[in-house]
Amino acid sequence: MASSSGEKLDWCGCGRPPRIVVLGAPDKLNVSSAWKRLRPTIQSHAELIAADFEFTFDFTDKEIDLVIVIGGDGSILQSARQMGENQTPVLGINCGRLGFLAALSPEDFLDAWPKVCQGDFSIIRHLMLEVQLIRDDEVIAQSMALNEAAILNGPPFAILDIDLYADGELATQYRCDGLIVATPVGSTAHNLSAGGPILRRQLQAIVISPISPHTLTYRPLVDSADTRLELAVTEPNESTSIVVDGRILGQLKSGDRVRVHRAPVSFEMLRVPGQNDYRTLREKLGWSGRLALRQL
Repeated sequence: MASSSGEKLDWCGCGRPPRIVVLGAPDKLNVSSAWKRLRPTIQSHAELIAADFEFTFDFTDKEIDLVIVIGGDGSILQSARQMGENQTPVLGINCGRLGFLAALSPEDFLDAWPKVCQGDFSIIRHLMLEVQLIRDDEVIAQSMALNEAAILNGPPFAILDIDLYADGELATQYRCDGLIVATPVGSTAHNLSAGGPILRRQLQAIVISPISPHTLTYRPLVDSADTRLELAVTEPNESTSIVVDGRILGQLKSGDRVRVHRAPVSFEMLRVPGQNDYRTLREKLGWSGRLALRQL
């Protein structure tokens, strides 16, 4: 099996089973039911290092070949946060609703798992972002993002003036309710709801999307993943915040800056035969290809 960059994984073709960690959302009946059903098949082809349903396993200095995440896309995002700089290839099993990232159903997994353990898969590397909140020239909070970093408004919900700097140069000042910086993975999340474009997940690019801009000429912008962004809100409200993958990194005060740039690691996902981006979009977004005609 060759990955997207052409190298072989250590456990493929060497005669030993993969060392795996299973992650899943706590207190979810559908997750625990799926794990009970899938566990015998998983363990028959792999060495189970840990089954963590509290998202507390420490990946530091561990020899792990593969992470299986049982749940929805939220669980995939949580697994990326949990691994931090120790990113390990992930195979997602969808027990949620939409499932852009966790695309395999439990039934599909049962069919695919023996083939995966024989090396019949590819690895797709996804861009991640590093987000830093700067106050008085010091980093007071930081996090990696798989989906997005967003400046979001709060009470009293007055419109925001947000300065955008690209590679140290002022690009523009947005007047809007908020601003999203999304990865290709995150392009089908909040960015899509805000009217932004869908990016193919392998692209090394970001999309900058204003939320409800006050000027109609402001449109979503696609830029290189290597562009270093800096965001500043001129007069933030009491609850204006920088939110990373749905979690508040910090509330913004006047003079704060948010830096967003490519993270030093990528998020790696296994793709099994039969999976592709357009099929996922077609199925998850209900693209039928033509309009149904009704007889009058």
